[in-house]
Amino acid sequence: MTMDEIIGFVADLDGVLTLRPGPGDGSPELAWGDAFFYYSPDGVVPTTTQPFATIVTKDYPDDTASRLDRPGAFRVNIAAGREEFVRWTGHEPRDPAAAAADPGAADTVIAHPVYGGLGWLAVVNPGPRTGETVRELLRTAYRLARSRYERRAEAGQGQPSA
Repeated sequence: MTMDEIIGFVADLDGVLTLRPGPGDGSPELAWGDAFFYYSPDGVVPTTTQPFATIVTKDYPDDTASRLDRPGAFRVNIAAGREEFVRWTGHEPRDPAAAAADPGAADTVIAHPVYGGLGWLAVVNPGPRTGETVRELLRTAYRLARSRYERRAEAGQGQPSA
């Protein structure tokens, strides 16, 4: 599974805004080449919510455990929720044991090396073992983001939120 395949898959979901920072767009150089996915049916970058998934192509200063400095390495990061986190790691997000897997292992679902405590999952270079799982987790993260958006929209119109 390539980065472009993942981006194409997520772009086909209704209401997704994909940001791909690059030179000249005002984004920090560190983010260039990465991808950020938001549920935003109006096409405007949300200011009060995080993306529901990202793809990073390099190590960040506080995030080097996945060893993304290797040629061709990238990691897809997915906020698929507590239930999926427990399903894939066997642990609650804040349980230190959830981080036991090698964060640089390719084609393996792991707790995100930095944001695992918040329930994020990650896969370095998804392949034959995890390709369909990544799609499933991305669909789940998308549904969760869409539900949050809809609840906030309802609450903003003076209607009770769920």
